[in-house]
Amino acid sequence: MVAGAHRVNHVLYRRPCGTEWEQIPLERAMDMVAERVKKTRDAYWEDKDEKGNPLRRTMAIAHLGGATLDNEENYLIKKLFTGLGIVQIENQARI
Repeated sequence: MVAGAHRVNHVLYRRPCGTEWEQIPLERAMDMVAERVKKTRDAYWEDKDEKGNPLRRTMAIAHLGGATLDNEENYLIKKLFTGLGIVQIENQARI
């Protein structure tokens, strides 16, 4: 599935206020996502609370994983988002 010739290697993207989808390279789409996550994280970063206690978090991003992810994938997602300072991380693995 990962290396097959039938694997899709582009992304469909619709610009804001656009009416048509366009194909963009996967690498460009990944860069766009990374830029938006960093921009949001930086804009809403909470380093300390009003008493000076360290928070080191952002409440502007959350993640809800699907039930099709296995324990290893959920573990890695949790590590990634915790490292980014995201607090609201949930999945449906227990359903």
